[in-house]
Amino acid sequence: MIDLRKLREDEDYRTGITHKGVDPEILDELLELDAACRALQGEVEQLRSEQNRASKDIGRASPEEREGKINIAATIKSKLQEVEAEYGRASESLSEIAITIPNPADPRCPTGGEDDYEVIEIVGEKTEPPPMDHAEYGEYMGWIEIEKAAENMGSRFAYLMGEAVLIEFALVQFTLSKLVSHGFTPVVPPVLVREQMMLDAGFFPTDRQQVYELAEDDLFLTGTSEVALAGLHRGDLLDAEDLPIRFGGFSSCFRREAGTYGKDTSGIFRVHQFDKVEMFSFCDPLNSWDELENLRNLEQEILNELELPYRVILVAAGDLGAPAALKYDCEVWLPSEGRYRELTSCSNYLDYSARRMMTRVRGDDGNPLIHTLNGTACAIGRTLVFLMEHCQQHDGSFKVPKVLQPFCGLDVIPPPTI
Repeated sequence: MIDLRKLREDEDYRTGITHKGVDPEILDELLELDAACRALQGEVEQLRSEQNRASKDIGRASPEEREGKINIAATIKSKLQEVEAEYGRASESLSEIAITIPNPADPRCPTGGEDDYEVIEIVGEKTEPPPMDHAEYGEYMGWIEIEKAAENMGSRFAYLMGEAVLIEFALVQFTLSKLVSHGFTPVVPPVLVREQMMLDAGFFPTDRQQVYELAEDDLFLTGTSEVALAGLHRGDLLDAEDLPIRFGGFSSCFRREAGTYGKDTSGIFRVHQFDKVEMFSFCDPLNSWDELENLRNLEQEILNELELPYRVILVAAGDLGAPAALKYDCEVWLPSEGRYRELTSCSNYLDYSARRMMTRVRGDDGNPLIHTLNGTACAIGRTLVFLMEHCQQHDGSFKVPKVLQPFCGLDVIPPPTI
């Protein structure tokens, strides 16, 4: 949720919202409703004060004055009920609009959309296409079964099989061990959450079309474990000396991929179900930008140890999700396509989600809202895509990255014998 006071008083705050593509007229409407709500709230408070005085006057009134005092109190009560109802309707209208407004983009974000990013860093060299792309190689090695998945579940599903499964869990163990060494608590969170948690985490209402719903149970399958991880301190008052509180969540994730018809239709680059290790941090507001750099450095450290060539980009304001104030993407070179593709990202939500969750940090001058951050430590399926293209050898074998070998007991996986 945005800070309405900042929207009223800080022009840069307003500009950060419009840079995300929000119509300024919607913000004007929101401010008009906010002014009306504040005026009505003041009227409610005044009438309640008058009602209290009228009640006391009844108790002090003489028998001759009592009926008149009762009539005055009844008039005030009727007016109060009328204004409270009006205030309730106005507050509801205000909330309905406010909850759709995204977190303002940080001034450092480039202006524009998906193609207007800024390249921050390039690591490693681009490579030539391998003999087979990941979909062909996965089928060749017996690691990916697409046809049966399509028959049984529909498009954008796959069975992962054989040594690919061992590599997946090697990635999970490697990533979690890395996170634990940096102060993260490993978590296997629920993958089903209530609607209110989706709202509080900042994903609803804007991303609702991407989420699978179990309507009869009022539950939703999460597209990332950060939703459930955010709930670990929903409504809590945290001590500053305990911050940052860092969680590393491993879970399956589910996305409808609405609006992606015709994109990435082969292989497992874009699927409805995938596994991921996600980082989540509850952070002191004074340190959240440093914490974002910590998350980014961790993501790069993992990619460096996997020996994948990549670049880091600063995402443009118009391409940010609703909760993010600033986001880095790590894009890995995909040789078969001759371009970089997104693998991981990390974002600072500032106090946007915390305002919905009412998560605060204890302070000497009040209890300010906490800042929350998240980052993808390892998107397992997509990492496998890149490894299948970068680690396949010309004889058809697969060279397991050194950092994964202790976790799966494999170094070179021979090609299938025909």
